[in-house]
Amino acid sequence: MTTEPTAVIHDIGYRHYDGVRLGRGRATLALGVQSLRGVFGLGRTVRAKIMPLLLAAIMLMPTVVSIGVMALAKQFVMPYPNYAVFMQAVIAVFLAAQSPYLVAPDLRFRVLPLYLSRPLTVTDYVLAKLAALAVALFGLLAVPLTIEFVGELLVDMPGPPHTADYLGALGGAVLHAVLLSSVGIALASFTPRRGLGVASVIAFYMFTAAVSGIFAGVLISSGRDDLAGWALLLNPFFLVDYAQSALFGTTPVNTESAPPGIATCLILLAVIAVAVTGVLLRYRKAAS
Repeated sequence: MTTEPTAVIHDIGYRHYDGVRLGRGRATLALGVQSLRGVFGLGRTVRAKIMPLLLAAIMLMPTVVSIGVMALAKQFVMPYPNYAVFMQAVIAVFLAAQSPYLVAPDLRFRVLPLYLSRPLTVTDYVLAKLAALAVALFGLLAVPLTIEFVGELLVDMPGPPHTADYLGALGGAVLHAVLLSSVGIALASFTPRRGLGVASVIAFYMFTAAVSGIFAGVLISSGRDDLAGWALLLNPFFLVDYAQSALFGTTPVNTESAPPGIATCLILLAVIAVAVTGVLLRYRKAAS
C-alpha cells in the first residue's frame, strides 16, 4: 500500500540579492520621494488625487486675480509676504488631509517594524515623512508666489518689482513648511485612524485661530495693544508671519503690536523642537 506525499516543496526561484546595497541614505530618500508622491495622489487612486489637486488649484486663484488686476489696473493687490496668512484656511485643510495619510496607515497596520528591519532607523523614517510633507507645503506656497512674481515682471508694473518681498515670502514659505509639517505629523501620529488624525489637525487650527483672535481683540479693546501681538503668536500662521518679518525684513500683517523678533524666532524654534521630539518619541514607542 502506497501513501501520497502530504507536503511538496516548490522551487519558485528565490535568489539572494547580489547587487549593490545603497544604504540608509538612499532608503530614506526613496521613502521620502514615495511619501511626497502620495501626498499629491500620484500612484494612488483617482479619488486620492482630488483633494490635494483641488486645494492646489484654489491656492492659485488669488494669484490669477492679482495678475489680472496688475494687467488691467496696474495695481499690486496681493503682497507676497501675506499670501500664507491670507490663504491659511486652505493650507490648514491640506495639512489636515495629508498628514494622517503619511503616518496613520503604517501605525494602524503595524508595518513599522518592516521598515525598521534594515537599514532604516526611527529617525530616518520620521525625517523622511517630515521632509515629504514639508516639501509639499513649500510647493503649495512657492508655486503661486512664483507665478505671481513672473506675472508682475511680464506686466511691467510702474516702479521696481517687489523682488525683496518675493524672496522674503519664499523664506517664509520654508518656515511655514517646517513648522506646519512638524505640528501636523505630531498631531496625526498619535492615532492610527486617519479620520481622527484629520479631526485633530483641523481642531488644532480652529482652536489656535479662534483663541488668538479672541485674546488679541480683548487686549486691543482694553487698550493693551502692545500685548495683542503676543496673543496672535498662538496662531502658527501669525507666528511664522512675525518670524518672517524678523528674519527677512518683510512687513507683517499686523504691524502695530509686533513682538520682538528674537523672541518670535525662539518661540518658533521651540515649537518645532517640541513637535519633532514628540514624533520621535511616539515612533520609538510604536517600534518597540
